[in-house]
This record gives sequence, structure tokens and C-alpha cells, in this order.
Amino acid sequence: MNIALVTETFPPEINGVAMTLSHLVEGLALRGHRVTVIRPRQNPSDLPRTDGLYDELLCPGFPIPGYPFLRGGLPVRGRLLKSWRAARPDLVHIATEGPLGYAALSAADKLGLPLTSSFHTNFHSYSKHYGFAFLTRPALAYLRHFHNRTRITLSPTAELNAELTADGFEGMRLLSRGVNTAVFNPALRDETLRKSWCVAPESPAVVHVSRLAAEKNYPLLFDAFARIRTAHPDARFIVVGDGPLRKKLARAYPWILFTGFLPRADLARHYASADLFLYASLTETFGNVVTEAMASGLPVLAFDYAAPARYIRNLENGLVVPFGNATAWLHAADTLAASTSLRRRLGAAARLTAEGISWDHVINGFERDLHEVAGLTVPISRTPATVAS
Repeated sequence: MNIALVTETFPPEINGVAMTLSHLVEGLALRGHRVTVIRPRQNPSDLPRTDGLYDELLCPGFPIPGYPFLRGGLPVRGRLLKSWRAARPDLVHIATEGPLGYAALSAADKLGLPLTSSFHTNFHSYSKHYGFAFLTRPALAYLRHFHNRTRITLSPTAELNAELTADGFEGMRLLSRGVNTAVFNPALRDETLRKSWCVAPESPAVVHVSRLAAEKNYPLLFDAFARIRTAHPDARFIVVGDGPLRKKLARAYPWILFTGFLPRADLARHYASADLFLYASLTETFGNVVTEAMASGLPVLAFDYAAPARYIRNLENGLVVPFGNATAWLHAADTLAASTSLRRRLGAAARLTAEGISWDHVINGFERDLHEVAGLTVPISRTPATVAS
């Protein structure tokens, strides 16, 4: 197939959506498909890929407030029409719903190109975390309008598919996530790195990896570490990532190490060198960091939804508590921090679970869905929450 994939986030940006799309694009390209990634230019020195694995069409972008390391894409409908008339793709897949994504939706409609989309971020649920709860319903209406103009929409969990179907989204299908167990590996544990954290051999090093933003539930996360620190004064908390809250949090919690974004190899060392992974977010569509931590041999504590619901079996390979139950989450954090033997047992089991989470399986399912849509001459029959992977 000749596939155009439109996204407003992609490497070299570092986030879960960008990394997921990178795996999908590379997997399709290695299977012999011609893929063109259409994305914003991220800085003046950002150039299209030249190694021939896949093509890139870079478009003008704009800075996203609070996220200087991210760029939105401008609505370049005319440029897309020109490009797709010159070399008509078999299918257009839209991964983000911003101005660039909407321009692609409009251009593909005009040219009669088969369209698919994926749902990566619960933007409508973020409104309340920024004081704009009244925008939740309009945001959901926009997302529903956007995705219902495509033949299928892929989301990472069956639960999210069911939720979106109940909200009027049509043609939902499953596109889960894999994890690279060669990159994220407990063998990368680095005692020199641990010494730089000033953590004693038997004291817990707690790691958290995420975008530092209001919707990530940081008050609960830091309450948990305060309790851990009371019981284990030598414990250390390492927060990897960046976002609009980083400076504020670093000022408020000077005893916590905020690393900012890390290259993937350094990120993998940080995972492997820690002892447990705490994740308090209630707004994830999936949570790639959960499976990365598991692959690194870490026991994970999270709420029982998205990736944790799919892959964590409570007290077998990690800890999950009922969605939104902060009291239970704090007690579970105490339990995990208190027992070295429990952490080691759960971490070893987490690694075994991660070894069965293959990107190949995920990409195979994505390829099948795209083949089906590209081969249709009439709109696909919309059935609720169809699982195709």
C-alpha cells in the first residue's frame, strides 16, 4: 500500500504517541509498504528523513502554549491536495485531531481517499484539570465529529472503545500497544547511576515517567512519596519528563530529582536502576510508560484501567487499585515501598509479562485494518467496538 500518515507529534519529539506512531510506521515500512509521514517541522534544522525507510513531508507549525518542545501543525489543505493529486495514496491515516489533522480530513474527503484515524489522547477529559470543565462536552462533540468522518477509528483498549461507542463514536476498533523488551531491560540496571541518586542499597528508588501536566494527578503521587519518605528517609524519587508543571513542581519539591526529557537509552537505564514505578494518572488512553516499566523489571502501582487493567494482575506482577480510589492507592504505595522481596517478585513477573507484549502482533493487526479499508469501494459497515487485533 501507499499510505499517508498525518500526525502533529512524531520523533524527534518524545512522548507516548510519537513513539507509538514511530513503531507503527517503521513496522509498515519494513513490511514493504510505502509510508509518507506528514507532520509539522519542529525546528529550523529539522529535515525530512533521508535513509529511504519511509518518506516525510514537513509542514509549517506553531508552538503549543506550555509545551515549547511540541509543535502544532497549520491547516495546509492546499498543500495536501497538491501532494495527493500528484501521488495519490491508497489510504490516509490521521493520528491527531488538530489543525493539520482536520486539513487532512478535508483534503482526503475532497479526493475521495479512504480514511482511517486513531484516538490517542483523551483531550475532552483534560478540560476540568485546567479550569475549563464547561468545554468537556464541546470537545467531545468535536472529536466525535472528526472521527466519525473516517471509516474506522482505532483506540488502544477495548474499554475505551466501549466508552467512545457509548458516546456516539462509530467504527471503533482495537489497536493496542507493544513494548520493546530489548531497549527496556532490567539488565541495564546501573549502580553508578543509583549512587548519583544518593540512594542506599536497600532503600527504594521510586521512578515516575510522564508529561508533567495537571491531568497527571501529581498531588496524589507526591502525597505517596511523602509517606514513603517518612518510613524510609533514604528513599529517592526520580521524575523523568517535562511539561508545563516542571518548574513549579521542582520549586515545591526540591528533594525530588526532576531529570527533564531523556534520550531513550538513558530513559531505559533510569527505569532499570529504580525499584518501583508509581503512576497516579486517571486520564490515560493507554499508558506506554506502564509497559516500559514492566519490561524494565519494575513493579508498577496504578489505577485499574487502560494498560494496567490489561496487563497487571494484582499482587502477581504489580499492583492495581480500583479506579479513582486514592486511599487504596496510597496504601498500596506504602505496601510496595515497605517490602524489598515483594518488589523483586513482582518486578520479575512484570518482565515475563512484558516479554509477551509484541509490537509485531500490534503492527500485524494495524496492517490488516488498513488493507481492509484501502480495498473498500463503499463505506465500511460501522459496528460498535469491533476488535481486529
